[in-house]
Amino acid sequence: MDIVIRRARPAEYETLGEITAQAYLRDGLLDFGESDAYLDELRDVAKRAAHAQVLVATRNADVLGGVTFVPSGGSMADIAGPSEAEIRMLAVAHAARGRGVGEALVRSCVDRARALPDRTGVVLSTQRTMHAAHRLYERLGFVRTPERDWNPLPEVVDITLLTYRLTL
Repeated sequence: MDIVIRRARPAEYETLGEITAQAYLRDGLLDFGESDAYLDELRDVAKRAAHAQVLVATRNADVLGGVTFVPSGGSMADIAGPSEAEIRMLAVAHAARGRGVGEALVRSCVDRARALPDRTGVVLSTQRTMHAAHRLYERLGFVRTPERDWNPLPEVVDITLLTYRLTL
């Protein structure tokens, strides 16, 4: 499959937002289903693109998936330290899964981080049940950093996100 990774275009934001939301919904990753407030964040690609790099994986004219790459700090960073880049909201359309799309997106983020001066690592958070994603991250050299695990909504729900780091 010829996959092209590039910055998302505004005309693709709605499609990518829906792919991301549906990936989380289909995988049962949102505690409150369609009423989960995080769905609004997943669908708001324009907001992410204003504060980070939103990348898409395409084949021909089809958007297959996307990821938010946070080169350094800012409002889109959850756990990145001063010398770290961060990967967020990786999602692949259901029909495109198992074809290397997720791996291509993660590799693109790693390549972008390596091209930045003073980046020492790439970090990310993931849910406990995202086993396929865990295998992907580990295959690409990411290691678990349990000391950085965290709960984004401690006052609302008991969900501990697992963290990974790749040293550059």
